[in-house]
Amino acid sequence: MNKKFFPIYLLLFLALSFSSCKETLVRTGIGFERWKSGLEKKEIKVEPWNWVYLQGGEGKEKILMVHGFGGDKDNWTRFSKWITPEYTVIAVDLPGFGENDRIAKEDYTISSQVKRLDEFVTKLGWEKFHIVGNSMGGGISGLYAAAYPDKVLSLGLFAPSGVNSPEKSELSKNLEKGKNNLVATNAEEFQELMKFIFVTPPPPPPPIPSFLASYFAERAVKNSEFNAYIFKQIRSTGFPLQENMGKIKAKTFILWGDTDRVLSVSGASVLEKGILGSKKVILKDMGHVPMLERPEEVANSYKEFLVK
Repeated sequence: MNKKFFPIYLLLFLALSFSSCKETLVRTGIGFERWKSGLEKKEIKVEPWNWVYLQGGEGKEKILMVHGFGGDKDNWTRFSKWITPEYTVIAVDLPGFGENDRIAKEDYTISSQVKRLDEFVTKLGWEKFHIVGNSMGGGISGLYAAAYPDKVLSLGLFAPSGVNSPEKSELSKNLEKGKNNLVATNAEEFQELMKFIFVTPPPPPPPIPSFLASYFAERAVKNSEFNAYIFKQIRSTGFPLQENMGKIKAKTFILWGDTDRVLSVSGASVLEKGILGSKKVILKDMGHVPMLERPEEVANSYKEFLVK
């Protein structure tokens, strides 16, 4: 080998080795978290989508967990640790997110995702279950409960989208100025995104050291263009959850953080008034993704609702 080029080859080898090591550490850390929560990764094809999901627990009652915009099935992993001893759970990757397919020119509006979600649970053979969703996933879960009331035992809404809140959130004000805090196009914007959605960001799963947060930043940046495409579609449909909340018959749990910068906590009162018999809980010093920020506390509050 030409000695002149040896340092270049060495740097390339080290870079590739580090990248491989980084991905291995991430997979190991996430796998460990899933194992602790009693979850197993599975796949099922419902044309044209390849649904990848986590399933665990052996309880008679089933819970379907639906992630928010830009999220994935692992948004529910730590939360599930406190749920799987008593319930069977599934956390899905919605079309357009996580390990599900990203198909150009498809419709990713809330109503379209509701229909796809029903095709998914029908393929699984689930007939009656609890459903809980966060943010966009909350909007999807709420619309699902309105559209398929005979299938839903209860509805959990964790800071759901689709509500015209009396007070504008910080995100709403920024969108009016042309800035979308939820779509990160570089590493710096990803760090700002983490600060925006959490009051206290959760630590990375072991054995992932904090500097490997760059892995998640890279993934978010890679999907930024497609995420912006989906966000535009969702925003164009108005406030579907609020428009359909009167059709919801299932007992409903509304949970919101008082420090949510993405969706104003004032939306909780709109839903409480619009959904008959619903229960509202506002958590202090909590951001937009409560089941990630304080999973044990949120899971216990949710389980208390389920048994009443």
